[in-house]
Amino acid sequence: MKDLPKLLVSMIGCELVGFLGTPFTISAIPIWYSTLNKPFFAPPNWIFGPVWALLYLLMGVAFYLIWKQGLKKKKVKTAGLFFLAQLGLNFVWSPIFFGLKAPLLGLIVIVAMWALIVLTMKKFHPLSRLAFYLLVPYLLWVSFATMLNTAIVVLN
Repeated sequence: MKDLPKLLVSMIGCELVGFLGTPFTISAIPIWYSTLNKPFFAPPNWIFGPVWALLYLLMGVAFYLIWKQGLKKKKVKTAGLFFLAQLGLNFVWSPIFFGLKAPLLGLIVIVAMWALIVLTMKKFHPLSRLAFYLLVPYLLWVSFATMLNTAIVVLN
């Protein structure tokens, strides 16, 4: 498979984004996050790691399906830039929410991230329906995370 390096870079790159945010999250959970008032629908802390690991994997495959079409094509390049922009916001959310202990600023970031995910999916759809559908669970989870982030801001 000639595109295997692109697939590996896409998958590992997305997983790395999540991995790099882990120290901020893990250190803040027992000291800060556990003291916050959370809504009734807040899942147990252990669920976040496996869910995010799967979502980053799906995101990596979705990005690969776009990237392999060639970045010289304007629509592919634009779709890729939208993807990288939302991934950048994903990367900074944990250090902001957990590292800075700033739920309101985290909410601003996650709302912008949600909007960029929607725009990314809109750009992906005409290029690869599979890439589009691979991002649906991500959008649903970020929608849930946005509601959770909002509730934490309101309750605290």
